[in-house]
Amino acid sequence: MEIRAERLGRDTSYGKIIEAVEQAERSRAPVQRLADRLAGYLVYFALGAAVLTYLITRDVRSTISVVIVAGACGIAAGTPLAILGAIGRAARAGAIIKGGLYLEQLGQVNTVVLDKTGTLTYGQPEIRALVTADNVREEELVDAAAAAELRSEHPLGKTIVAHAKSRGRPIAEPERFAYTPGRGIDAVVAGAQVLVGNPALLNERQVNIPERFLDSYPGSSAVFVARGGVLLGAIVIADRVRPEAAQAIRAIQALGLRAVLLTGDSAIVARTVAKELGISDVSADLLPEDKCVRIQRLVKEGRTVAMVGDGINDAPALVEAQVGVAMGSGTDVARESADVVLLGNDLLKFAETLKIARRTRAIIWANFVGTIGVDTVGILLAACGLLNPLLAAFIHVASELTFILNSARLLPGRTVEQGGSVTARASRVSPLSDGSY
Repeated sequence: MEIRAERLGRDTSYGKIIEAVEQAERSRAPVQRLADRLAGYLVYFALGAAVLTYLITRDVRSTISVVIVAGACGIAAGTPLAILGAIGRAARAGAIIKGGLYLEQLGQVNTVVLDKTGTLTYGQPEIRALVTADNVREEELVDAAAAAELRSEHPLGKTIVAHAKSRGRPIAEPERFAYTPGRGIDAVVAGAQVLVGNPALLNERQVNIPERFLDSYPGSSAVFVARGGVLLGAIVIADRVRPEAAQAIRAIQALGLRAVLLTGDSAIVARTVAKELGISDVSADLLPEDKCVRIQRLVKEGRTVAMVGDGINDAPALVEAQVGVAMGSGTDVARESADVVLLGNDLLKFAETLKIARRTRAIIWANFVGTIGVDTVGILLAACGLLNPLLAAFIHVASELTFILNSARLLPGRTVEQGGSVTARASRVSPLSDGSY
């Protein structure tokens, strides 16, 4: 057996995941800075209340009780603990959040925008039919398309190349290769220009596509192929919807979020997938810049948007949204542009991450309100002489311990090994809203 190590340590995929989590844990969310400021204000408030108490009552015991009963550790320590626990829990659930800022924004998301190919579908489409123009053989269509797509990283291109190889066709090396996101490929093969892409690409290059050319294949994607300015035909490709996609969409909508489907595919294909998944807001035939404009419009409407995608053409939209989410099997560009990266392609992980982010936000604000409430009531009671220093200290410690333990509920549980095998999960955290850990 021969083993070749291509990457070591931090350069491996696992190492980069660890590094991303560590950087996220070191980052500071805006709510954490707010917590620090609020903790400072509480200290000043307690000292001011103590001075005022002494000036009014001249009672040293009451003054000391006022200083003792007030505490800000529930906010100052509970907030970073909640963020740290949430990022760790999300990583355990299969999502890498690149910083506390994105965790906080994820908890405020009310609109989820999804790409179709590779996100809601497998991104591993299958060729259903070869539709040739007049006097064109299927071999000519396949050879031209495979040669142009040979260097492509697009799922449709890989499918075409694999199909040509399965038919035993030799694939010529393109002399020139250029890819336009959202349109297709312009290549030179054997001295002739070959175009492979959607109708927009061919119309842009003045290649005529007969009307009703693909009326027999509704609901499927089609890649048009032209050589030397003449249409050779189209390759009809259909992708399969991920089995967990419908459940994930229902989970997202159950949180009260709006789901939007944006795709570069035809309207017929988009509506077919959207109907299967229960998505009512659909926009099709979009170029990458069109997706950006659509997201900008949603942001201007006051929506907090999370964009989920996996391809190079999704990268601009991922950057434009408040939170960009990349599928784990997506392109390097998409993963680098995203704020959250799913480990794998399970959209249920994203739905679970949304729940974690929302729960984190609720816990942090509960700590805020609880700390302010306890401190206010405690200071008033102490100032009125109803709390002695010992009871004030008990209230101080008990309340802060309560708020810190409230944040600690987000910490992921430990896996307990007995006899060399994992037998149980010991967890001090409470379940999410759906009962899962």
